[in-house]
This record gives sequence, structure tokens and C-alpha cells, in this order.
Amino acid sequence: MEIKDYIINGADKLFCQYGFKSVTMDDIAKHLGISKKTIYQNFKDKNELINILIRDRIVNQDLQMNKCLIASENAVQEVYFGMQDMDYFLATMNPMLFYDLQKYHQEAWLKFMAFKEKEIGKKIMENLERGKQEGLYRDDINSEIITRMRLDQVDVVFTQNGHYDTNKNSLSNIMVEITRHFLFGICNNEGIKLIHKYDKEILQKQELAKSN
Repeated sequence: MEIKDYIINGADKLFCQYGFKSVTMDDIAKHLGISKKTIYQNFKDKNELINILIRDRIVNQDLQMNKCLIASENAVQEVYFGMQDMDYFLATMNPMLFYDLQKYHQEAWLKFMAFKEKEIGKKIMENLERGKQEGLYRDDINSEIITRMRLDQVDVVFTQNGHYDTNKNSLSNIMVEITRHFLFGICNNEGIKLIHKYDKEILQKQELAKSN
């Protein structure tokens, strides 16, 4: 692994655990076992490091969304694959991360918001149309309105710090619960059958993991 990627990966783990504001370049250097000079030879400052990190996150998220689409047998399963990715992505994430990004790193924040509005919005719309065509989502839903509603749900979780009690529930649990509620709202009877099917499969995997 190149030193630049090594720094980005190490910094990403620290930021996810403690948020952007509280982690210093000294913290990153100490965590990685390198000098602060080495970091500054690769990045002008902390802001540049975060901009590159968010850019890479966006690229990876776009790839993951495409993988969910390709691997899924239907629109409902595509959403479930996305939920599993969210669960992994958010499980260890500090709730302050997006608040810090919005307040202290505007350039990276605007990149993230533009990606959410354009690419994530596009994927939501395509999934809604796919579900209708497959006979799993209700025909009467307005895809444009539902897409906006779904993006607003993401906004509330990621941008309105304190809206949900993250001391009682992790960001991961909050997003999964909201997503399941979203699915029940758009699915017809056939789609709801698949929700129960995938819920059962996930529960079985969790019980198997516990027994092992």
C-alpha cells in the first residue's frame, strides 16, 4: 500500500471513531506510527486530507450501489443489499462525523451533498421504477415525491445531529429501521412477502453467527 493510501485509510478509521473536529494531524501520525512531516509531504493540510477521503468514499459508495443492483434478483433485495452495506458502513461511525463535516469542511460537505442529491437520488428513482415493473411496488406511488422523501430521510439521519437519540440507537440501527419502514410503505402484497422473506434470512444468519 502506498504511503498516501496508508494515511487516508488510517485517518478514515480515526475520523469514523472520533469525528473530524477532535482528530488532529498529530493524532493521525501517532496512530499510524509515522512523523507528522510525512503526512504534510503528502497532504497540504487536514482539510485536503478530508476532501480526498470524502472523494474516495463517494467513489466507493457509487461502486457499492452498482454492485447491489447487479447482484440483486429484484428491487426489494437491492434495497436489502443496500441496508447491509449501510449496516457495515455506519456500525462504528461517530454520530458527530457528518455534523463536523458540515460545519468545518464545507468543500467536502458540498461534494457529499451533491453526490447524495444526484447519484443516490438517481438510484432511488431507478429502484422505484424497477419495483413497479417487477410488480413488487405499488403502482400508485409518485416516484418523484417518494425519491425526495427518501433523500429527506437520509438528510435527517446524517445532518440533523441530535434528532435521534444515538445513545440508545446506533446510526446503523436508525437507518435500517427507517429503511424497513420506507419499504413497507412502497411495497404491494408481493413485495411485503419478500420483506418478510429477507428479514427471516437475516435473522437466521445472525442466529447462526451467534452459535458459531
